[in-house]
Amino acid sequence: MWLLRSLAWALLSPVLFAELSRQESSLLRSLGLSAKPSPASPAPVPPALWRMFQRREALPRPRTDRDPCRVEELSVPGDIVRVFADQGRFLPEGQPQGLCLRKLLFFNLSVLEEGERLTMAQLELQFQHNSYPTPSPGQVLELRLYPVSPRGLPQPRPGRRPLLERSFVQLHKSLLFDLSAALKTPGRNLSLLLEISASGGAGSLRSLCASSDSFVASSLLAVSLGRQCRAGRSRRSAPSPSLTPSPLCKPRRLYISFSDVGWENWIIAPQGYLANYCGGECPFPLAAELNSTNHAVLQTMVHSLDPRGTPQPCCVPVRLSPISILYYDNSDNVVLRHYQDMVVDECGCR
Repeated sequence: MWLLRSLAWALLSPVLFAELSRQESSLLRSLGLSAKPSPASPAPVPPALWRMFQRREALPRPRTDRDPCRVEELSVPGDIVRVFADQGRFLPEGQPQGLCLRKLLFFNLSVLEEGERLTMAQLELQFQHNSYPTPSPGQVLELRLYPVSPRGLPQPRPGRRPLLERSFVQLHKSLLFDLSAALKTPGRNLSLLLEISASGGAGSLRSLCASSDSFVASSLLAVSLGRQCRAGRSRRSAPSPSLTPSPLCKPRRLYISFSDVGWENWIIAPQGYLANYCGGECPFPLAAELNSTNHAVLQTMVHSLDPRGTPQPCCVPVRLSPISILYYDNSDNVVLRHYQDMVVDECGCR
């Protein structure tokens, strides 16, 4: 008997593995991923995303007062927050007098899903220090940002006005610029030319340019509305009933650990979550607390008269709530996404 069971498992294992792989692929697609991410050299999690995630995790459940289709920390609609790393390069030296820095900024936006709408795009430029030596009177730093083609030489067209232009007496460690208006209809890539130049009064501009030489990195924070939110499917959860043992239709405790399903390498946080499931009977007569529909009430009546010909109603989720997940996507970008319908809060007979 043991040998027969072992042989049967050996024969069924490839079939079960193939079916599990198909189900995993289908679930990943529903989560907005083309395949299971495998980050080769994971980037550090941006502090802004950590703060958002931790703030959401600190909220008590059920989260009835929070709109799952809005990023309250940034006061914009959205359920997906991504941080795209700059993949551009510094341009060769031999620049005109007073031009301190020229850099091509390149962001790969191909991970944006069809039907996804950007609601915010914020460019961050990072430098090494919080402040720099005070320049001579009349000296300023000019920052300009031009849209350029990702192909060919990164040069702004003659006479073309900058996408963004700012003047600074002193640089700071982090500079933030709103590019939302420029990215209302984004393509698959975003290429920008960054120029920082020094101008002004008499004296050497070398010390003023030295501050821009401390350029560290740039990134693009993008907030968007996914298809689920755009379809108007946001829901608010009702108070969750206690998960007490009962033969009747109730939520049952189910904790899903992402390591158990092999997702711990690309999901940053949480390590798992309390998903719950629905289980129990829908007996005749149906009590009011079983959240039954009129159809279910009639079905139980018919079942009581004809048990073989008519099944009992099923115990299914009737109220679900979202969770937030911080993870690496298929392009190794760090993403904070609000996923709806992930936690069973209430069950009913249907």
